[in-house]
Amino acid sequence: MSGVEPLPRGAAPFDASGIERDAAGVAHYTGLAPSLVALLRAAVEANPDGEALVEIGGRRLTYRQLWDGSARVAGGLAAGGVQRGDRVANLLPAGVDWVLGFLGTVLAGAVAVPVNTRFAEPEIDYVLADSGAKAVLRPGGPLPDGEPHVVADQAHDDLAAIFYTSGTTGFPKGAMTSHENFLSNVETALRVIDLDRAEGPSTRNLVSVPLFHVTGCNSQLLVQIGLRGTTVVLPVFGVQAFLRAIVDERINVLTSVPAIYALAMAQPEFDAIDVGAVTRVAYGGAPIAPALVRRITEKFPNARVGNGFGLTETSSISTFLPHEWAAEHADSVGFAAPVVDLALAEVDPVSGVGELLIRGPNVVRGYWNKPEATAATFVDGWLHSGDLAGVDEHGLVRVVDRAKDMINRGGENVYSVEVENALAGAPGVADAAVVAVPDEVMGEKVGAVVVPLPGAEFDPEEVVAYLRERLADFKVPQFFAVSPDPLPRNPGGKILKRRLRDGTQWGEPVFGR
Repeated sequence: MSGVEPLPRGAAPFDASGIERDAAGVAHYTGLAPSLVALLRAAVEANPDGEALVEIGGRRLTYRQLWDGSARVAGGLAAGGVQRGDRVANLLPAGVDWVLGFLGTVLAGAVAVPVNTRFAEPEIDYVLADSGAKAVLRPGGPLPDGEPHVVADQAHDDLAAIFYTSGTTGFPKGAMTSHENFLSNVETALRVIDLDRAEGPSTRNLVSVPLFHVTGCNSQLLVQIGLRGTTVVLPVFGVQAFLRAIVDERINVLTSVPAIYALAMAQPEFDAIDVGAVTRVAYGGAPIAPALVRRITEKFPNARVGNGFGLTETSSISTFLPHEWAAEHADSVGFAAPVVDLALAEVDPVSGVGELLIRGPNVVRGYWNKPEATAATFVDGWLHSGDLAGVDEHGLVRVVDRAKDMINRGGENVYSVEVENALAGAPGVADAAVVAVPDEVMGEKVGAVVVPLPGAEFDPEEVVAYLRERLADFKVPQFFAVSPDPLPRNPGGKILKRRLRDGTQWGEPVFGR
């Protein structure tokens, strides 16, 4: 048993029935499907002719067609030499082929490796090499195709996928996600978002975030399969396409990042659009302003709204702030999910803030090929999140800072050390620190405080061009501040980033808005 004591659950309003704890104290849902294969098969048997998947501007598949297509991909992979446990990387854009590739990999008993297509080439190359991918699904080519093939005896403990998350060392880390991790998150989503299982086949969810992220895959696509409902995928985000899809596709569930809602509601024609069918609006993945929560509530009058919080390492949802609490407690990420235990480590006696620890069947088993990082992050069954948080008497969690200096840019995680490492070789840069710049729409954007090389003229546009060859686009700083003095550091040499965040005056962005 771990020596860490879970915090009281407080007023958590979620359904906590059918939960049992194992010998280590970890809670598990009872009655889950044995695997993702079984989850999909149950949906097909219950709703074979129901619409399962829609790609805006592309194909539409029933559940029978989704199963048949995925099984043929599995057969093609098997014919190509992919065996149980082999990794299959998915570089496809969001859409029908991505889903067939992902589910086909799972049906084959292989391990899906969704790749962030916004990674720079060196990052993609690293993921492919680190995962040891036996096959790579790339855009422009046909999906693997063969005789239908299904490995049906997969179980909760079997590895199903590896999602790579940006690391503080400059290399992504692969979060090893089991079948139970996925299935637990599906059940959690159904309970905290309060989706009506009886009306599941009529549920239509618009996916406007990447499928290679756990929010898009785990908390939308797989949840819809659990409901036997319809997943509508927007392959490339455009605000007009987003708004049209809500109406044309009769969308009733929206899950996205705050920036997308802010952009949509800012459109002049928004008030003329009929959003009355939308009954659920979930947001998360980035800080959100209380004023934006109020606007969402006003603009989607028939919807229950809620804020979800989680990590790649927790398979998506760890906490959720439900509708009844959303407006008054917009600065909170909500209550622990039904099977999630929370604790705080190294708590400051004055503020009550400590590092947030998370335990549950949604927590992945560790990082692929990284035993040291796994040992440091997953300790005695508890995930050390790196987030600094406080938990009040109601059980509401408030994340106040990130111990690992992560910047959350509209749902994309950016680790400052990685960007600083790239800046170290940029033209005209002697020293640099990367910090978050508050932004009303994106939550945070990336800013860099730069000390120029002696005698050099610092050109931010030249530096941006340099970084774009080495980093994913969302990691490149939009804001720069030039410091004539050395960066502030503590006696141990660590940069005092709080001082920079609080004291830097940012000008206009170098690019974008």
